[in-house]
Amino acid sequence: MPTLTDHPFNRRTILTAACSWPLLASPLLLLPGCAQSPGLDLVEVIRRLLTISSQRAFASLMAPGGFYDSQVARITLPDQFGSGGSSFLGAVLDSAIVRDRLTRQVNRAAERGAERAAPIVADTIRTLAVADALGILRGGGSAATDLLRRQMGPALISAMLPGIDEGLRLFDSEIVTTTLRAATGIDFAGLRDDVTRKASDAIYAQIGAEEAEIRANPRATNDPVLIAALTLAGR
Repeated sequence: MPTLTDHPFNRRTILTAACSWPLLASPLLLLPGCAQSPGLDLVEVIRRLLTISSQRAFASLMAPGGFYDSQVARITLPDQFGSGGSSFLGAVLDSAIVRDRLTRQVNRAAERGAERAAPIVADTIRTLAVADALGILRGGGSAATDLLRRQMGPALISAMLPGIDEGLRLFDSEIVTTTLRAATGIDFAGLRDDVTRKASDAIYAQIGAEEAEIRANPRATNDPVLIAALTLAGR
């Protein structure tokens, strides 16, 4: 089994990177022989973790079929589909062929929304305020993604809405809108809002999944700062 010294980022590399951080005076991370020289702090580590996690997530989701093919991010149709007042229209919308076509369409629309969301997320990460960087670093799982979501608030939904609106334009006709309302009780605007909310949840879920994967195997990033921080934090 490979050991730490077998990897290009070995113990010496990790210690060298770690010793450049002023915030490593924490009892958990303090290392013998470290000089207190200026360097990256743990807030920057969190930003780097989120940058790589979000870049991976958006690269995956904005690829053709990215949302639809994802086990984490696929957008489902509103629960009202196939359960509306008209039994005939409800049966049509609930048929496998129609549901699959509509599901693919809403997931393609989510890709449009993700294109608009990506730069907003990147900008937020660059200026992310982190009150407890060490706590986030130790938190494991999707702790950094959860912080990102709290700080972004409704900004992601607002950014995605126009792109999803454009992606769903196929539905925006009088006949389709009337059919949707009669069969499901929702109209185009309702469908757009539902897809936007779900796409927002899906993006955070995908970023969180990428973050958890990085925490589990930081060496795969080839980033000595992340490798040092996550290894020394025991993640």
